[in-house]
Amino acid sequence: MIRFDRSQQWLAAAISALAGFVDAIGFVESGGFFVSFMTGNSTRLAVGVAEWSHAGLVAGAIILLFVAGVVAGSLAAARAARQRSGVILLFVATLLAAAGGLRLADQVVAAVACLAVAMGMVNAAVEGRGGAVVGVTYMTGTLVQMGQKMANALRGTGDGRWLPHLALWSALVAGAIVGARVTIGSPLAAYALATVGAAALGGRAIWAMRRA
Repeated sequence: MIRFDRSQQWLAAAISALAGFVDAIGFVESGGFFVSFMTGNSTRLAVGVAEWSHAGLVAGAIILLFVAGVVAGSLAAARAARQRSGVILLFVATLLAAAGGLRLADQVVAAVACLAVAMGMVNAAVEGRGGAVVGVTYMTGTLVQMGQKMANALRGTGDGRWLPHLALWSALVAGAIVGARVTIGSPLAAYALATVGAAALGGRAIWAMRRA
């Protein structure tokens, strides 16, 4: 996060909040699987294989869909160049809208599949200096970096800027809390809010780039 300028840090935090929101939708809708946290799904895959259970197949399928989204997002980002953030987020909004439509038709499995592709794609949305890309849908690395920066701050040496990492993690957790509450109350409302959020972020990113 520290390699990004202030506007990119805010965008990354906003996208992480969106990712947390969508991951909560996927978790509730799928009965305990993730659409953005692939470490958790990898463990579920392993346990499912060990137990010869259906859960292993579900986790494996979601992982494949997520990776497909990453590939598609990376290819789209390369073509979009400086407009990558806005373009990727609008693609994500389209996928989330499709997921909402499928959910409206009671096609929950297909809806969750769209969520997984969207969450893979959104990781290509933010690029910083030197081609650095921040993973906005998973937080293990972020928490490790935060802990390392805290240690540096306590020692008084090295880079002690840990607050940006805390902000990124906090955004995802806050988004997940809201997403879970809304999904429990009204799944269709959750899909709609996620779609509007992604579209708003995409439009804002395009406007900011054109203004710059």
